[in-house]
Amino acid sequence: MAAAIGDVGGVLIPDETGFLKKGTKSAGVARQYSGTAGRIENCQVGVFLAYAVPGAGRALIDRELYLPRAWTDDRDRCRQAGIPDDRCFATKPELARQMINRAPEAGMPFGWVAADEVYGQNGPLRDWLEERHVSYVLAVPKSFPVATAAGLVRADHLAALVPATGWQQVSCGDGSKGPRYYDWALITTTSPDRHLLVRRSLTPDAMGKRELAFFTCHAPACTALAELVRVAGTRWAVECFQAPRTRPAWTTTRSAATTPGTGTPHCPCSRLPSFRSAQLKGGTSGCGQLSRTRLRHDHHGPRRRRRPHRRDRRLLTAFTHPQHPCEHYQHWSRWRRHHQAQARQSHYQGRLTNQPLPMRC
Repeated sequence: MAAAIGDVGGVLIPDETGFLKKGTKSAGVARQYSGTAGRIENCQVGVFLAYAVPGAGRALIDRELYLPRAWTDDRDRCRQAGIPDDRCFATKPELARQMINRAPEAGMPFGWVAADEVYGQNGPLRDWLEERHVSYVLAVPKSFPVATAAGLVRADHLAALVPATGWQQVSCGDGSKGPRYYDWALITTTSPDRHLLVRRSLTPDAMGKRELAFFTCHAPACTALAELVRVAGTRWAVECFQAPRTRPAWTTTRSAATTPGTGTPHCPCSRLPSFRSAQLKGGTSGCGQLSRTRLRHDHHGPRRRRRPHRRDRRLLTAFTHPQHPCEHYQHWSRWRRHHQAQARQSHYQGRLTNQPLPMRC
């Protein structure tokens, strides 16, 4: 994995996801909030670590099972599920810190960490990253206190003070419909290495207000706004979780200990094999993204993430029930991808001709 997409500018992205369950025997299962369902459900929660390099690819490289206190305080229940006795309670940010610490040991180079508000609000995690001189762009709520010369000020109150000339329209990466443009503002704090990054939507909502998002950043003072925006936009790489979320992650069948940083990371208390299937789907998503990214560069056109089409079955049929030589299917696949890339490139060019040229920093 490191040889394929490893880069010193890579971004580590921790994020959690839930796997709905009906029983009570699976390791870590409990009534807890699940982002998959958007409410409190009986589920397991896993913290994953994704690795993304713009223009090169993305993949899941590590994961840890979140164990609620109801589990860690009941050692007999843990032993029945095969959880080691030395496994203690750890919050989701603490699990993320463990995985980030393992990434260099596995040979994965990186320069940034990006995450959502669950991790951005965690002060010990931010302090730990700063002590190790790791740059980060972490999402925070609007009530996040920012240190200024006048004292601690809420993030949304600082954003209201930004003048019209303080906003720059920059794309944070390509989405399914082309570049994702927003208005961005960078606010300095009392520390030269800490900044508040504010994102504002281009179009107002029904109430006439523009949606705001806030990010606390730790980076050298000379870091450009475009670089911080790039890292903030890279967090969308965790969309590759959509594949593993479709089935449960941990069962109580047997344990496994694999190597971190290889797409099949180590978790001493995971119960497999259903997690293995979900994990393989996540790794396949990363490898598929790597192949699509290379193909996009070959045809000079952006690729759109989409649901599998029934015509994709022709490639699977070529391996299971071949009716033609292998070269026939390879030629068909190359022609189809080339045709799709040209069509999307024409679509994007048509959209850009009908929009004003955005400002770039």
